[in-house]
Amino acid sequence: MKRFATLIYLLIFATSLTFAQEIPTITKKTKGLEKHEGYFNYYWDEASGKLWLEIDKFDTELLYVNSLTAGVGSNDIGLDRNQLGDDRIIRFERRGPKVLMVQPNYSYRAITDNQKEKQSVSDAFAQSVLWGFEVVAQEEGRVLVDMTDFLLRDAHDVSVTLKRNDEGNFNVDKSRSALYKKGTMNFPKNTEFEATLTFTGSDAGGQVRSVTPTPDAITVRQHHSFVQLPDDNFEPRQFDPRAGYFGISYQDYSTPISESIDKRLITKHRLKKKNPDAKISEPVEPIVYYLDPGTPEPVRSALLDGARWWNQAFRAAGYKNAFQVKVLPDSAHPMDVRYNMINWVHRSTRGWSYGTSVVDPRTGEIIKGHVLLGSLRVRQDYLLAEGLLSPYKEGMSFDENNPMLEMALARIRQLAAHEVGHTLGLAHNFAASTNNRASVMDYPAPKVNITQDSTLDLSNAYDTGIGEWDKVSITYGYKDLTNLPSEDVALNNVLKNAIDDGLLFISDYDARPEGGAHPKAHLWDNGKDAVEQLHHIMDVREIALQNFSETNIPQGTPMATLEDVLVPMYLYHRYQIAGTAKLVGGLNYSYNLRGDSQTGPEWVADSKQRAALDAMLQTITPEALDMPDRIVDLIPPRPLGYYDSRELFNSHTDPAFDPLGAAETAASMSANLLFNTNRAARLIDAEARDSTNLGLGDMLEKVIEKTWRQPVSKGYQGAVQNTINHVVLFEMMNLASNEGASSQVRAVTNLKLEKLREWMKMEAENHAEGEQRKASLLYGYRMLEQFKDKGEMVMPTRTLDPPPGSPIGSSDSTFLQCSFR
Repeated sequence: MKRFATLIYLLIFATSLTFAQEIPTITKKTKGLEKHEGYFNYYWDEASGKLWLEIDKFDTELLYVNSLTAGVGSNDIGLDRNQLGDDRIIRFERRGPKVLMVQPNYSYRAITDNQKEKQSVSDAFAQSVLWGFEVVAQEEGRVLVDMTDFLLRDAHDVSVTLKRNDEGNFNVDKSRSALYKKGTMNFPKNTEFEATLTFTGSDAGGQVRSVTPTPDAITVRQHHSFVQLPDDNFEPRQFDPRAGYFGISYQDYSTPISESIDKRLITKHRLKKKNPDAKISEPVEPIVYYLDPGTPEPVRSALLDGARWWNQAFRAAGYKNAFQVKVLPDSAHPMDVRYNMINWVHRSTRGWSYGTSVVDPRTGEIIKGHVLLGSLRVRQDYLLAEGLLSPYKEGMSFDENNPMLEMALARIRQLAAHEVGHTLGLAHNFAASTNNRASVMDYPAPKVNITQDSTLDLSNAYDTGIGEWDKVSITYGYKDLTNLPSEDVALNNVLKNAIDDGLLFISDYDARPEGGAHPKAHLWDNGKDAVEQLHHIMDVREIALQNFSETNIPQGTPMATLEDVLVPMYLYHRYQIAGTAKLVGGLNYSYNLRGDSQTGPEWVADSKQRAALDAMLQTITPEALDMPDRIVDLIPPRPLGYYDSRELFNSHTDPAFDPLGAAETAASMSANLLFNTNRAARLIDAEARDSTNLGLGDMLEKVIEKTWRQPVSKGYQGAVQNTINHVVLFEMMNLASNEGASSQVRAVTNLKLEKLREWMKMEAENHAEGEQRKASLLYGYRMLEQFKDKGEMVMPTRTLDPPPGSPIGSSDSTFLQCSFR
């Protein structure tokens, strides 16, 4: 056995010795190559197209970020120009002839001086080896590796994204891919690489076909950054759910047993006062953002103005000139992590804007703020203003004063502030609209005033500065606490004072219309009272439709394009109904902590719930959904070159415009919101606790009374009523058969449907007048007969889907980032 062990040792020694003798020096291996010195030295071989990396930092943690510098151009696919990808801490480890790129696991830690305790946690949870390199040369503790394959791989998961969106099966074609020298550069604290990648494959989807010159070859550019981590002087700040910040979290296994193992920190930039004792002080280093130089005027000036609003909040937190916005110099690269960026991004269709960040996972420090603004958003707001104003009357000129452009630019200022806010660490505050526009972190609907002569005024459509809540949140996150006796007390006082002033903070999940319950947190709304605001919105909609004519489009424009302007006008109430529906079965609450004196959850007052239900039912009356003949007669089928798009109404009558289809679409939006499974369950719970409260049975009875049991007029309005009735029936059956609904919800809904079925048969036999009415009743009866027998809908006519809604002028994906990392 000893002889065998000795033999093995000698073989290993001989192999290592041979490797050490055969491997060349870095100087010899790179002779004649183009050397670039910086954070990591690298060498470019023009002849072979290879890039060699010199690694001299072993077992030293650094930041690795991948991103996309040239994208696909489709909002639906989501692969945008200058899109950030993953950011992670890594380290290089030498293992004989190999170098491993290792990602440590920062979700589980032991913050202690006991090295053995630290090691026990490190060994307990998996790490990730991201890549393995073969050493091809070495010299004085440094090694050389071939980076080419690492840089030419699909680091941004383009192929995965395409497949997930049913856009085809694609993979990197190395024969059509190469390093991109223009985007490869070196600096003292960061090394940047870029590669042109071509993805080839099959079964290209419609979105790919719409944005690529040759659908089976998709060429993009991917960027890789290796960055020195910041020093240890950053001061993390504790997360508080009332403060409105994103955060990071981890488990600290060295925590005393009496304390929580879960640790939470907010994400924020580094900022300190030069003079901590001064009420207002210059910062040691300001936070500087850079605007994409490809942004055209007048949008460029509007974005600069809106982003600079944040200086108002930083001044409230005690700083002078702490937040600056400049145009990116031509010599800089937008994906260089040293630059906080506001990017102007083009896509083939309107879509989301984003505020994302590169964050140090150890501390929550934001290293790079990165905004992507969709360029078509400003045009959507312009279209909205055209619909509201019907501006193209004979003799009108907008050479000097263009109210549509002014409204669109006002919105883009607010959008710039909103998305930059996310990159400062801030989450949405969807309760701000009830606090006199207290935050740019809400989704603002345009505020449209009705003048005394019943015209629409857009002069105050969007706010013109930072809100009071924004000042509170920036003060919480960035206030210099250097000389304060207690940081915890100081920060708690910031939030306590805000609560005492009546400021509210409610974020994403609680504001979403799909089952949301909070009565004060909505998307795209204005005003303190959702019911009152819905009545106002319906009045604005009525005036816009009354004024709707050929003057909604410029001279020389195809008349068929009137539908493009009509859609957002006819569905102008779509966001306010989402807010109003949340009052039905609504629950008022806050993110209160024990001892902070905020009250616990309580049901929305019954009178308010019933008022909300009445307001919702007003949106599904024939009077509300009637499409005047004068509008229908203006809109011909689409001409050559102007094809149907998803921005238009779906239709049963192609190629003709379908007014009943538009009514069906609008009715389904209201009914779908009311018949949400969570809302229905809350109504059952509320009535069980107090029999005087609005219950699910009450709501269903009221809906049936205001739809199916209403007298039906002859002619067009009768057809609209029948359409509304079918929508209500479909949504009720959908609720009754929904496996996600509680058994009591399904039981109550089935009871009401059974009563409706019996009534339909009797009404059709004894009281129905006119063929349309009788046909409608018999159709409903037969559907409910099948439903009764099968327990599910059998071959129903599904309601028409509405055209895309958000973003009407803002929205973003940061809701997806709200979970702690």
